[in-house]
Amino acid sequence: MSRPDSPRMRKVNELLKEVIADAVTDLKDPGIGFVTITGVNASPDLRNAFAYYSVLGSDEEVEASGAALTRAAPHIQGVVGRQVHMKYTPKLTFRIDPSIGEGIKIDRLLHELKAEDEGPDASD
Repeated sequence: MSRPDSPRMRKVNELLKEVIADAVTDLKDPGIGFVTITGVNASPDLRNAFAYYSVLGSDEEVEASGAALTRAAPHIQGVVGRQVHMKYTPKLTFRIDPSIGEGIKIDRLLHELKAEDEGPDASD
């Protein structure tokens, strides 16, 4: 069994990410917004995998995309099973990638700090 941080697991996770991203792109569900698969973390026994995603859009679009991905998980697992030849096809669970939202918050805070530093007389 491979360690979660081993080169083999990194390759498996990257391959799963590519296959899942392609499968999500092909989905016809109207609830799917502009979704990006940002990473996959498979368990060492390859029976489960978390697929992390981000959605560009409003909170409603994020929620609708999450529900659509959950509905599509069995279909996407089938795609993974056909394209990636492994002993087990991992059961997929989709999770929103928190790092994207955190990055946006940090960026906003940095812009606010910069605006405060420049002050109202920055154009002089």
